[in-house]
Amino acid sequence: MMIGCKEKPKEQLPPTQELPPPPKPTYEYGFNLLDYNVVKDTLRSGDTFGELLNNQHISPKKVAALAELAKDYLRPKDFRAGQPYAFIFDKKKPDSLAYFIYQPNLLHFIEVKVSDSIAVRQIDRKVTLVEREGGGYIKNNLIEDVMKSGMSFAAAYKLSQIFDYTIDFFHLQEDDKFKIIYDERYVDDTINAGLVQVKAAFFEHKGKSFYAFNFPLDSAAGKYGYYDENGNMMKRMFLKSPLDIFKITSHFGMRYHPILHQMKGHFGTDYAAPTGTPIRATASGTVIQAGYTSGNGNYVKIRHNNTYETQYLHMSKIIAKKGKSVAQGEVIGLVGSTGLATGPHVCYRFWKNGQQVDPLKEKLPDAVPIDGKLRERYLAFVAPLKKQLDAVPYAEIQTIDAQQPAIVQPNDTIVKKN
Repeated sequence: MMIGCKEKPKEQLPPTQELPPPPKPTYEYGFNLLDYNVVKDTLRSGDTFGELLNNQHISPKKVAALAELAKDYLRPKDFRAGQPYAFIFDKKKPDSLAYFIYQPNLLHFIEVKVSDSIAVRQIDRKVTLVEREGGGYIKNNLIEDVMKSGMSFAAAYKLSQIFDYTIDFFHLQEDDKFKIIYDERYVDDTINAGLVQVKAAFFEHKGKSFYAFNFPLDSAAGKYGYYDENGNMMKRMFLKSPLDIFKITSHFGMRYHPILHQMKGHFGTDYAAPTGTPIRATASGTVIQAGYTSGNGNYVKIRHNNTYETQYLHMSKIIAKKGKSVAQGEVIGLVGSTGLATGPHVCYRFWKNGQQVDPLKEKLPDAVPIDGKLRERYLAFVAPLKKQLDAVPYAEIQTIDAQQPAIVQPNDTIVKKN
Protein backbone atom coordinates (compact mmCIF):
# COMPACT_ATOMS: atom_id res chain seq x y z
CA MET A 1 0.00 0.00 0.00
CA MET A 2 1.39 3.34 -1.03
CA ILE A 3 1.35 6.09 1.49
CA GLY A 4 1.22 9.61 0.01
CA CYS A 5 3.49 12.34 1.41
CA LYS A 6 2.26 15.79 1.89
CA GLU A 7 4.44 18.27 -0.05
CA LYS A 8 6.22 20.92 2.00
CA PRO A 9 4.99 24.34 1.03
CA LYS A 10 7.50 26.49 -0.80
CA GLU A 11 9.16 29.16 1.30
CA GLN A 12 7.63 32.58 0.63
CA LEU A 13 10.27 35.17 -0.40
CA PRO A 14 9.72 38.81 0.65
CA PRO A 15 8.64 41.11 -2.20
CA THR A 16 11.45 42.91 -3.98
CA GLN A 17 11.79 46.52 -2.83
CA GLU A 18 12.97 49.17 -5.30
CA LEU A 19 15.58 51.50 -3.96
CA PRO A 20 14.63 55.18 -4.16
CA PRO A 21 16.44 57.05 -6.92
CA PRO A 22 19.42 59.09 -5.77
CA PRO A 23 18.63 62.78 -5.27
CA LYS A 24 19.21 64.92 -8.31
CA PRO A 25 21.94 67.51 -7.88
CA THR A 26 20.95 71.16 -7.84
CA TYR A 27 23.52 73.82 -8.55
CA GLU A 28 23.93 77.40 -7.41
CA TYR A 29 26.94 79.52 -8.37
CA GLY A 30 28.28 76.27 -9.85
CA PHE A 31 28.22 74.39 -6.50
CA ASN A 32 26.32 71.13 -6.01
CA LEU A 33 23.90 71.75 -3.14
CA LEU A 34 24.19 68.09 -2.14
CA ASP A 35 27.77 68.84 -1.11
CA TYR A 36 27.65 72.52 -0.15
CA ASN A 37 25.51 74.88 1.89
CA VAL A 38 24.90 78.32 0.39
CA VAL A 39 24.08 81.21 2.71
CA LYS A 40 22.93 84.30 0.76
CA ASP A 41 22.65 87.92 1.88
CA THR A 42 23.01 91.47 0.57
CA LEU A 43 25.57 94.13 1.45
CA ARG A 44 24.62 96.71 4.04
CA SER A 45 25.95 100.24 4.23
CA GLY A 46 29.47 100.13 5.65
CA ASP A 47 30.13 96.45 4.86
CA THR A 48 33.62 95.70 3.58
CA PHE A 49 35.25 92.63 2.07
CA GLY A 50 37.65 92.34 4.99
CA GLU A 51 34.96 92.70 7.64
CA LEU A 52 32.74 90.03 6.05
CA LEU A 53 35.62 87.54 6.04
CA ASN A 54 36.77 88.49 9.56
CA ASN A 55 33.27 87.67 10.79
CA GLN A 56 33.77 84.17 9.32
CA HIS A 57 36.95 83.72 11.38
CA ILE A 58 39.35 84.19 8.47
CA SER A 59 42.71 85.37 9.77
CA PRO A 60 43.79 88.97 9.06
CA LYS A 61 46.85 87.65 7.22
CA LYS A 62 44.72 85.58 4.84
CA VAL A 63 42.22 88.43 4.41
CA ALA A 64 45.08 90.75 3.38
CA ALA A 65 46.35 88.18 0.87
CA LEU A 66 42.84 87.70 -0.57
CA ALA A 67 42.25 91.45 -0.78
CA GLU A 68 45.46 91.86 -2.78
CA LEU A 69 44.54 88.96 -5.04
CA ALA A 70 40.99 90.30 -5.58
CA LYS A 71 41.84 94.01 -6.00
CA ASP A 72 40.92 94.01 -9.71
CA TYR A 73 37.53 92.41 -8.99
CA LEU A 74 36.47 93.81 -5.60
CA ARG A 75 37.16 97.52 -5.68
CA PRO A 76 35.95 99.21 -2.46
CA LYS A 77 34.18 102.00 -4.40
CA ASP A 78 32.08 99.35 -6.23
CA PHE A 79 31.12 97.60 -2.98
CA ARG A 80 27.61 99.04 -2.59
CA ALA A 81 24.69 98.39 -0.27
CA GLY A 82 22.04 96.10 -1.73
CA GLN A 83 24.38 93.99 -3.88
CA PRO A 84 24.08 90.22 -3.30
CA TYR A 85 26.79 88.00 -1.89
CA ALA A 86 26.98 84.44 -0.54
CA PHE A 87 29.02 82.27 1.80
CA ILE A 88 29.69 78.72 0.59
CA PHE A 89 30.32 75.98 3.19
CA ASP A 90 31.50 72.45 2.44
CA LYS A 91 29.13 70.05 4.24
CA LYS A 92 32.15 68.00 5.34
CA LYS A 93 33.49 71.10 7.12
CA PRO A 94 30.30 73.01 7.97
CA ASP A 95 32.00 75.44 10.36
CA SER A 96 34.71 76.55 7.97
CA LEU A 97 34.07 79.00 5.09
CA ALA A 98 35.09 77.51 1.74
CA TYR A 99 34.18 80.27 -0.77
CA PHE A 100 32.94 83.85 -0.80
CA ILE A 101 30.74 84.87 -3.76
CA TYR A 102 30.16 88.50 -4.74
CA GLN A 103 27.72 89.46 -7.50
CA PRO A 104 28.32 93.02 -8.80
CA ASN A 105 25.76 92.60 -11.59
CA LEU A 106 23.50 90.05 -13.25
CA LEU A 107 26.00 89.00 -15.91
CA HIS A 108 28.81 87.62 -13.77
CA PHE A 109 29.95 86.92 -10.22
CA ILE A 110 33.28 86.86 -8.41
CA GLU A 111 34.36 83.60 -6.75
CA VAL A 112 36.89 83.91 -3.90
CA LYS A 113 38.34 80.57 -2.75
CA VAL A 114 39.09 80.91 0.96
CA SER A 115 39.92 77.41 2.19
CA ASP A 116 43.30 75.71 1.60
CA SER A 117 44.98 77.44 -1.37
CA ILE A 118 43.43 80.82 -2.14
CA ALA A 119 42.23 81.96 -5.59
CA VAL A 120 39.97 84.57 -7.19
CA ARG A 121 38.20 84.40 -10.54
CA GLN A 122 35.34 86.04 -12.41
CA ILE A 123 32.69 83.64 -13.70
CA ASP A 124 30.38 84.74 -16.52
CA ARG A 125 26.86 83.44 -16.23
CA LYS A 126 25.03 81.77 -19.09
CA VAL A 127 23.40 84.45 -21.26
CA THR A 128 20.61 83.91 -23.77
CA LEU A 129 19.67 86.53 -26.33
CA VAL A 130 15.93 86.61 -27.08
CA GLU A 131 14.48 88.47 -30.03
CA ARG A 132 11.10 90.05 -29.34
CA GLU A 133 8.68 91.78 -31.65
CA GLY A 134 5.40 93.52 -31.08
CA GLY A 135 3.12 96.32 -32.13
CA GLY A 136 0.21 98.37 -30.90
CA TYR A 137 -1.90 101.52 -31.05
CA ILE A 138 -1.71 104.82 -29.21
CA LYS A 139 -4.63 105.13 -26.80
CA ASN A 140 -3.14 107.20 -24.00
CA ASN A 141 0.64 107.80 -24.25
CA LEU A 142 3.60 106.06 -25.84
CA ILE A 143 5.21 104.49 -22.76
CA GLU A 144 1.95 103.16 -21.32
CA ASP A 145 0.63 101.86 -24.63
CA VAL A 146 3.86 100.08 -25.59
CA MET A 147 3.87 98.33 -22.22
CA LYS A 148 0.18 97.43 -22.50
CA SER A 149 1.03 95.83 -25.83
CA GLY A 150 3.32 93.41 -24.00
CA MET A 151 6.73 95.05 -24.33
CA SER A 152 9.15 96.38 -21.74
CA PHE A 153 9.56 99.92 -20.41
CA ALA A 154 13.10 99.93 -21.82
CA ALA A 155 11.76 99.13 -25.31
CA ALA A 156 9.18 101.91 -25.02
CA TYR A 157 11.77 104.44 -23.88
CA LYS A 158 14.19 103.44 -26.66
CA LEU A 159 11.40 103.77 -29.22
CA SER A 160 10.83 107.36 -28.07
CA GLN A 161 14.56 108.09 -28.39
CA ILE A 162 14.81 106.67 -31.92
CA PHE A 163 11.98 108.90 -33.18
CA ASP A 164 12.93 111.83 -30.96
CA TYR A 165 14.08 113.80 -34.01
CA THR A 166 11.09 113.17 -36.28
CA ILE A 167 7.92 112.87 -34.16
CA ASP A 168 6.44 115.34 -31.69
CA PHE A 169 5.27 112.90 -29.02
CA PHE A 170 3.23 115.61 -27.32
CA HIS A 171 0.88 115.68 -30.31
CA LEU A 172 0.35 111.95 -30.81
CA GLN A 173 -3.10 111.03 -32.07
CA GLU A 174 -5.31 108.18 -30.98
CA ASP A 175 -4.72 105.08 -33.14
CA ASP A 176 -1.25 106.18 -34.24
CA LYS A 177 0.62 102.87 -34.63
CA PHE A 178 4.00 101.47 -33.64
CA LYS A 179 6.00 98.28 -34.15
CA ILE A 180 9.37 97.23 -32.81
CA ILE A 181 11.86 94.36 -33.10
CA TYR A 182 14.41 94.21 -30.29
CA ASP A 183 16.79 91.90 -28.43
CA GLU A 184 16.69 91.27 -24.69
CA ARG A 185 19.33 89.51 -22.62
CA TYR A 186 18.37 86.71 -20.21
CA VAL A 187 20.64 85.19 -17.56
CA ASP A 188 20.24 81.44 -16.90
CA ASP A 189 17.24 81.52 -19.28
CA THR A 190 14.98 83.12 -16.66
CA ILE A 191 16.36 86.45 -15.36
CA ASN A 192 15.76 89.46 -17.59
CA ALA A 193 19.03 91.42 -17.78
CA GLY A 194 17.66 94.21 -19.94
CA LEU A 195 17.38 95.41 -23.51
CA VAL A 196 20.42 94.91 -25.74
CA GLN A 197 19.39 96.72 -28.93
CA VAL A 198 16.41 97.76 -31.01
CA LYS A 199 16.95 96.24 -34.45
CA ALA A 200 14.06 97.90 -36.27
CA ALA A 201 11.13 100.16 -35.46
CA PHE A 202 8.09 101.63 -37.17
CA PHE A 203 5.75 104.49 -36.28
CA GLU A 204 2.69 105.75 -38.09
CA HIS A 205 1.81 109.31 -37.01
CA LYS A 206 -1.05 111.30 -38.55
CA GLY A 207 -1.15 108.75 -41.38
CA LYS A 208 2.55 109.16 -42.23
CA SER A 209 4.89 106.16 -41.91
CA PHE A 210 8.34 106.33 -40.32
CA TYR A 211 10.84 103.45 -40.35
CA ALA A 212 14.10 103.11 -38.43
CA PHE A 213 16.77 100.41 -38.81
CA ASN A 214 19.85 99.90 -36.64
CA PHE A 215 22.71 99.53 -39.12
CA PRO A 216 26.29 98.44 -38.26
CA LEU A 217 28.48 101.16 -39.76
CA ASP A 218 31.61 99.54 -38.32
CA SER A 219 30.97 96.30 -36.41
CA ALA A 220 34.57 95.95 -35.25
CA ALA A 221 34.47 99.38 -33.62
CA GLY A 222 30.92 98.86 -32.32
CA LYS A 223 29.64 101.81 -34.35
CA TYR A 224 25.94 101.69 -35.22
CA GLY A 225 23.38 104.21 -36.43
CA TYR A 226 19.64 104.45 -37.06
CA TYR A 227 18.52 105.22 -40.62
CA ASP A 228 15.15 105.27 -42.37
CA GLU A 229 14.12 103.00 -45.25
CA ASN A 230 15.76 105.35 -47.75
CA GLY A 231 19.07 105.49 -45.91
CA ASN A 232 18.61 108.91 -44.27
CA MET A 233 19.99 109.27 -40.74
CA MET A 234 17.26 109.36 -38.06
CA LYS A 235 19.39 111.71 -36.00
CA ARG A 236 18.82 115.36 -36.89
CA MET A 237 20.67 118.49 -35.88
CA PHE A 238 17.99 119.29 -33.26
CA LEU A 239 15.93 117.19 -30.86
CA LYS A 240 12.20 117.88 -30.85
CA SER A 241 12.26 119.00 -27.21
CA PRO A 242 14.71 119.61 -24.34
CA LEU A 243 12.92 117.08 -22.08
CA ASP A 244 12.21 113.37 -22.35
CA ILE A 245 8.84 113.58 -20.59
CA PHE A 246 6.88 116.81 -20.55
CA LYS A 247 3.68 118.73 -21.12
CA ILE A 248 3.62 121.92 -23.20
CA THR A 249 1.87 124.57 -21.10
CA SER A 250 2.57 127.70 -23.15
CA HIS A 251 3.40 128.21 -26.82
CA PHE A 252 5.41 130.85 -28.67
CA GLY A 253 3.54 134.16 -29.17
CA MET A 254 1.46 136.73 -27.28
CA ARG A 255 -0.08 135.62 -24.00
CA TYR A 256 -1.45 136.94 -20.70
CA HIS A 257 1.52 136.72 -18.30
CA PRO A 258 0.50 134.75 -15.16
CA ILE A 259 2.75 136.82 -12.84
CA LEU A 260 2.86 140.26 -14.47
CA HIS A 261 -0.90 140.12 -15.22
CA GLN A 262 -0.64 141.76 -18.64
CA MET A 263 -0.45 140.79 -22.28
CA LYS A 264 3.17 140.16 -23.19
CA GLY A 265 5.10 138.49 -25.98
CA HIS A 266 6.24 134.98 -24.99
CA PHE A 267 9.17 134.16 -27.23
CA GLY A 268 9.67 130.60 -26.08
CA THR A 269 7.88 127.30 -25.48
CA ASP A 270 7.17 126.16 -21.90
CA TYR A 271 7.67 122.47 -21.17
CA ALA A 272 6.29 121.54 -17.74
CA ALA A 273 7.85 118.67 -15.81
CA PRO A 274 8.63 117.80 -12.17
CA THR A 275 11.42 119.70 -10.43
CA GLY A 276 14.73 117.95 -11.01
CA THR A 277 13.83 116.53 -14.45
CA PRO A 278 17.00 116.56 -16.62
CA ILE A 279 17.12 119.25 -19.31
CA ARG A 280 18.94 118.22 -22.52
CA ALA A 281 20.84 120.31 -25.02
CA THR A 282 18.76 119.95 -28.18
CA ALA A 283 21.89 120.16 -30.35
CA SER A 284 25.66 120.13 -29.93
CA GLY A 285 27.34 123.47 -29.35
CA THR A 286 29.20 125.79 -26.97
CA VAL A 287 27.73 127.24 -23.77
CA ILE A 288 27.92 131.04 -24.17
CA GLN A 289 25.90 131.97 -21.05
CA ALA A 290 25.19 130.18 -17.77
CA GLY A 291 23.89 132.26 -14.88
CA TYR A 292 20.93 133.95 -13.19
CA THR A 293 18.62 136.91 -13.86
CA SER A 294 15.46 137.90 -11.99
CA GLY A 295 13.25 137.06 -14.98
CA ASN A 296 15.02 134.00 -16.43
CA GLY A 297 16.07 132.47 -13.13
CA ASN A 298 18.91 130.00 -13.61
CA TYR A 299 19.48 129.64 -17.35
CA VAL A 300 21.87 128.36 -20.02
CA LYS A 301 22.36 129.63 -23.57
CA ILE A 302 24.12 127.60 -26.28
CA ARG A 303 25.52 128.65 -29.66
CA HIS A 304 25.26 125.74 -32.11
CA ASN A 305 26.75 127.39 -35.21
CA ASN A 306 26.62 130.75 -36.98
CA THR A 307 22.89 130.30 -37.58
CA TYR A 308 21.32 128.75 -34.46
CA GLU A 309 21.28 129.43 -30.70
CA THR A 310 19.05 128.00 -27.95
CA GLN A 311 18.29 129.05 -24.37
CA TYR A 312 16.85 127.13 -21.38
CA LEU A 313 15.27 129.08 -18.47
CA HIS A 314 14.04 128.61 -14.85
CA MET A 315 16.43 125.76 -13.92
CA SER A 316 16.63 124.53 -10.34
CA LYS A 317 20.27 123.72 -10.99
CA ILE A 318 22.76 124.63 -13.74
CA ILE A 319 25.08 121.78 -14.74
CA ALA A 320 26.70 123.11 -17.95
CA LYS A 321 29.70 125.44 -17.63
CA LYS A 322 30.18 128.63 -19.62
CA GLY A 323 32.72 128.20 -22.43
CA LYS A 324 32.43 124.40 -22.46
CA SER A 325 31.25 122.27 -25.39
CA VAL A 326 28.13 120.15 -24.95
CA ALA A 327 26.88 117.22 -27.01
CA GLN A 328 23.35 116.79 -28.30
CA GLY A 329 21.25 115.18 -25.56
CA GLU A 330 23.75 116.05 -22.81
CA VAL A 331 22.14 117.14 -19.53
CA ILE A 332 22.83 120.86 -19.01
CA GLY A 333 20.57 121.52 -16.01
CA LEU A 334 17.50 120.45 -14.03
CA VAL A 335 13.91 121.67 -14.28
CA GLY A 336 12.92 124.22 -11.66
CA SER A 337 10.84 127.35 -11.09
CA THR A 338 13.46 130.06 -10.52
CA GLY A 339 12.88 133.59 -11.82
CA LEU A 340 9.40 134.59 -13.06
CA ALA A 341 7.77 131.14 -12.97
CA THR A 342 4.57 129.88 -11.35
CA GLY A 343 5.65 126.23 -11.37
CA PRO A 344 8.42 123.86 -12.45
CA HIS A 345 9.10 124.03 -16.18
CA VAL A 346 11.75 124.95 -18.74
CA CYS A 347 11.15 127.84 -21.13
CA TYR A 348 12.91 126.82 -24.35
CA ARG A 349 13.96 129.68 -26.63
CA PHE A 350 15.29 129.36 -30.15
CA TRP A 351 17.25 131.83 -32.31
CA LYS A 352 17.82 131.68 -36.08
CA ASN A 353 20.16 134.31 -37.54
CA GLY A 354 19.80 136.38 -34.37
CA GLN A 355 15.98 136.38 -34.38
CA GLN A 356 13.80 134.42 -31.99
CA VAL A 357 11.53 131.96 -33.80
CA ASP A 358 9.10 129.17 -32.90
CA PRO A 359 11.09 125.89 -33.10
CA LEU A 360 7.90 123.85 -33.43
CA LYS A 361 7.08 125.66 -36.70
CA GLU A 362 10.61 126.14 -37.98
CA LYS A 363 11.86 123.97 -40.85
CA LEU A 364 15.06 122.59 -39.41
CA PRO A 365 18.04 121.10 -41.30
CA ASP A 366 17.28 117.87 -43.18
CA ALA A 367 18.64 114.45 -42.27
CA VAL A 368 22.06 113.42 -43.50
CA PRO A 369 22.01 110.46 -45.96
CA ILE A 370 24.17 107.40 -45.40
CA ASP A 371 27.62 107.34 -47.00
CA GLY A 372 27.25 106.43 -50.67
CA LYS A 373 29.82 103.63 -50.28
CA LEU A 374 27.55 101.95 -47.71
CA ARG A 375 24.21 102.52 -49.41
CA GLU A 376 24.04 99.26 -51.39
CA ARG A 377 25.02 97.21 -48.33
CA TYR A 378 22.50 99.13 -46.22
CA LEU A 379 19.56 98.50 -48.58
CA ALA A 380 20.39 94.76 -48.69
CA PHE A 381 20.65 94.72 -44.88
CA VAL A 382 17.27 96.36 -44.20
CA ALA A 383 15.21 94.52 -46.85
CA PRO A 384 14.52 91.38 -44.73
CA LEU A 385 14.14 93.48 -41.56
CA LYS A 386 11.50 95.65 -43.23
CA LYS A 387 9.65 92.56 -44.42
CA GLN A 388 9.72 91.13 -40.88
CA LEU A 389 8.63 94.45 -39.38
CA ASP A 390 5.73 94.82 -41.80
CA ALA A 391 4.49 91.36 -40.80
CA VAL A 392 4.43 92.10 -37.05
CA PRO A 393 0.79 92.18 -35.85
CA TYR A 394 -0.69 94.98 -33.77
CA ALA A 395 -1.80 93.96 -30.28
CA GLU A 396 -5.52 94.39 -29.79
CA ILE A 397 -6.16 95.44 -26.20
CA GLN A 398 -9.69 94.30 -25.38
CA THR A 399 -11.09 95.31 -21.99
CA ILE A 400 -12.64 92.37 -20.09
CA ASP A 401 -13.49 94.64 -17.17
CA ALA A 402 -12.33 97.99 -15.93
CA GLN A 403 -9.33 96.53 -14.11
CA GLN A 404 -8.27 93.58 -16.25
CA PRO A 405 -7.21 94.28 -19.86
CA ALA A 406 -6.45 91.30 -22.07
CA ILE A 407 -3.23 91.82 -23.96
CA VAL A 408 -1.85 89.97 -26.97
CA GLN A 409 1.81 89.30 -26.12
CA PRO A 410 4.58 89.90 -28.66
CA ASN A 411 6.34 87.00 -30.31
CA ASP A 412 9.53 85.63 -28.71
CA THR A 413 12.29 83.96 -30.71
CA ILE A 414 15.57 82.73 -29.24
CA VAL A 415 18.24 83.81 -31.69
CA LYS A 416 21.52 83.18 -29.88
CA LYS A 417 23.03 81.50 -26.87
CA ASN A 418 26.38 82.18 -25.22
